Amino acid sequence: MRNILFLISFIAFTVLTMSCKQSRKDNLTPPQITEISARDTTQNIFWEELSKLYGKAYQGVVVSAPANDTAFTNKALVMHVRLCESDMIKIPFFVGSDSSRTWVFTKNSLGIVLKHDHRHRDGSHDDLTMYGGRTSNFGSAVRQIFPADQQTADMLPGAITNVWWIDLVPGEHFTYNLRRVNTDRLFSVRFDISKEINTPGKPWGWDK
Repeated sequence: MRNILFLISFIAFTVLTMSCKQSRKDNLTPPQITEISARDTTQNIFWEELSKLYGKAYQGVVVSAPANDTAFTNKALVMHVRLCESDMIKIPFFVGSDSSRTWVFTKNSLGIVLKHDHRHRDGSHDDLTMYGGRTSNFGSAVRQIFPADQQTADMLPGAITNVWWIDLVPGEHFTYNLRRVNTDRLFSVRFDISKEINTPGKPWGWDK
């Protein structure tokens, strides 16, 4: 009888121990899965949707700009998704006859980076070029946010509080936004991606 009771007790203890170990394992696993899943369902989806625009051009309108803006207001605004690779997307932004601007998106294990490539008419780099920021979180499938990085702060001290964000709603619009935190500076231009237009010419600094 004593042996039977001992055997029953031993089996119960073993089952309880295995249950506790499994419970501890389960408690550790979800955050890791959630972290991987979050990136897969936000930044990767955003990137895939942006990639689908490859080769296409769209007309834009200024949604918000400083009251004294003369650079963009009443100008023809066109974006052309001209280069698309697995880790890089380049979108020249044409402002009237000015073909100096290209938005450069790159993607790696740390997130997505947005840079502004500025060129002169002869293709040489402007003194102020390749400023921008990197995502600091996973964002959402339709919005990615890019706080100014250290390179930007070193190049343009006044832009240290810049925050860029891109809204991309499939079949509706691509919107580029810039806010300088703690100021009233806000710039936003929206492109209707439901209607393609003829692709523009070669941007400054592009070989072909």
